[in-house]
Amino acid sequence: MSKEKLTQLKRIERHLRDFGGITSLESFIEYGITRLSAIIYTLRHEKGYEIQGEWVEKKNRYGEPTRFKKYQLIKKNIFDFIKGA
Repeated sequence: MSKEKLTQLKRIERHLRDFGGITSLESFIEYGITRLSAIIYTLRHEKGYEIQGEWVEKKNRYGEPTRFKKYQLIKKNIFDFIKGA
């Protein structure tokens, strides 16, 4: 029984479908992916997904303010609707 190897793109696509959103820290911890923004770009511009990036403000471990983006899936791509996925 052969198991299909998931690419970084497919891992992030699946994560967005299952959980709705992801940050760069989550992508690194869960999947070892360091360039989340590049994958989001591909999903938006080549795969047709509507993904919104929202700046989140938190404090780091030293109590200093920091900002990062959380990407949220707004709409699946049009081909998924046609296939009934």
